[in-house]
Amino acid sequence: MMRMHECEISFVRLPDVSPDEILAHMSDPRVAEHMPLLTFTWDQDTVAGFVNAKEACWHRDGLGHWAILADGRYVGWGGFQKEGDEWDFGLVLKPEAFGLGMLISRKAMEFARTDERIPYVTFLLPPSRRSLGALARMGAIYVGDIDYNGTRFLKYQLETG
Repeated sequence: MMRMHECEISFVRLPDVSPDEILAHMSDPRVAEHMPLLTFTWDQDTVAGFVNAKEACWHRDGLGHWAILADGRYVGWGGFQKEGDEWDFGLVLKPEAFGLGMLISRKAMEFARTDERIPYVTFLLPPSRRSLGALARMGAIYVGDIDYNGTRFLKYQLETG
């Protein structure tokens, strides 16, 4: 597992990463454990549709999900997606990069604090996530349970201003 030790994190657009990397990542059963909406098998067409949908968010909102690199290597994807009037932050890492979640989230929140469009960020987490201390350390507060596409999630909010 990769750790936070002096790792250079960078955000690039999803089309800049090989579709095979994304396919291998999203086909790993350890990734699906905390993604209750992931109820299908990924293939090349799924990856293409996913990348196109995330790029459409960039075109519509001027912001979206990135591919995340650690020392130049793809470790996952995540970023901000407009959900109604709110900016939701999501992060999906490869299992060997799970230890980088806080470092990546901090970098993303630094970005959010400099973007005047984002007064606060929301996080939707499946109830299967037991370790929520990192959110508290960042200053996020629990808002309540919500239903998203027929699935229950825990909603947190972090002020960025």
